[in-house]
Amino acid sequence: MFESRRSWVATLAACATILLATSACGDDKPEEASAQQVRLYGTDGNMLNSYPAELKERASLVDGMKGTTPLTPLPDDFKGRLRAVNPALTDYLYSAETYDAVVIAVLAAQLAGNTNPADIAKQIVGVTNDGQRCEDPASCLALARNGQDIEYRSVSLTRAGFTDKGEPATASYATLTFDGQQINDGKTEFVGAGIESAASTKTPPKPKKQRPGSNSDQEPLILGGLLPKTGDLAIAYPPMAAGAALAIREINAAGGALGKPVTWLDGDDGTSPTVAKATVAKHVTDGVSVIIGAGGSGISREVLPDVVQAGKILFSPSNTDSSLTDVEDKGLYFRTAPPDSLQGRALADVILRDGSQKIVIVARKDSYGEGLQGTVRDELEKAGIANDRLKLMTYEPPADAKAPPVDFSGGAKEIKAFGADAVLIIGFGESAQVIRGLADAGVQIRQ
Repeated sequence: MFESRRSWVATLAACATILLATSACGDDKPEEASAQQVRLYGTDGNMLNSYPAELKERASLVDGMKGTTPLTPLPDDFKGRLRAVNPALTDYLYSAETYDAVVIAVLAAQLAGNTNPADIAKQIVGVTNDGQRCEDPASCLALARNGQDIEYRSVSLTRAGFTDKGEPATASYATLTFDGQQINDGKTEFVGAGIESAASTKTPPKPKKQRPGSNSDQEPLILGGLLPKTGDLAIAYPPMAAGAALAIREINAAGGALGKPVTWLDGDDGTSPTVAKATVAKHVTDGVSVIIGAGGSGISREVLPDVVQAGKILFSPSNTDSSLTDVEDKGLYFRTAPPDSLQGRALADVILRDGSQKIVIVARKDSYGEGLQGTVRDELEKAGIANDRLKLMTYEPPADAKAPPVDFSGGAKEIKAFGADAVLIIGFGESAQVIRGLADAGVQIRQ
């Protein structure tokens, strides 16, 4: 009897040990890796209050998701002016960059003294550097009409102007966090990036002073939109459209450019090369001088040859692909969004601060997704994350709105087998399917 009891106690102890290790004892089917949890991270294409709606009834899966986006602390006054344009606005992503792209383009035309895109392009970088500081369309236009060199500073362009390549020398990034299904502004942190000395010091052509009545035969300046009204990036359209509309409203309230109101022609890039190319062709026919867009870096890369061939300017408020810095553009491509070479560092820092050790980076298969994916990988490796603890994956985004949604079921199983504790998702609205796939594969998302 005593020996039997000792045997029973020993068996119980062994079972308890196994229980701690496997969460089961005396069961031929132990629970599957229930302890495996992953933190979700995102980027500018999906860190929006409108993003959870892409998950429909499973919107709660984004709770706790973190990410970065190019963003400066926006003044309440600016947000209020945007809401006066669109009272339903819930996000502000790229609204400031769109506003500034429109204002800079108009100021450059005023300094050039005409609507010729080649002349406007020569003034754009100079508008942001080494002149009389001004911070709103009215005061800047007044200086420009008087033939005064200006240095424009505003909501997205605060510390330094453009580089010789026509993009910001410095940037501000925000770390965003979803609490429930909304981004918690109280948890948002801002960090600066870039080098002020990288701003251009080249002298632009001498500004043309506007004389009373001298522009009576001047055609009005026409700007054309190439923004994502439809397609995968449509979730970012409302703040961008509001930024453009606000800029046009304030420019024309200040007297317009070249003695006449500035005309805005709306246009969709569809997050699709086919749609975007058709819009560009129409803008060329309609006499547009500056095209504001496209939304996605990959779309801009596709349409840029058409824009350059037509001798027009492509000025994007949201392209971040680093390789566009050196794209062949004949001096006709500009952007107010900073390149991902800066965002990659900020994003890697957010992931590392949480102590993540096995990281999967999932990206949409285009120049934006794969470009940022490579930059983040490089930054993580520099920080000491070994190559075998990093996994890169891509998915094909839908070709158009009628295409079936992304199927990431196979990729989700790979992530589960890899044992990741962090998953960075680089994409637009369609990337919600990655989160769905993870949940369907039994990966527990940490909140």
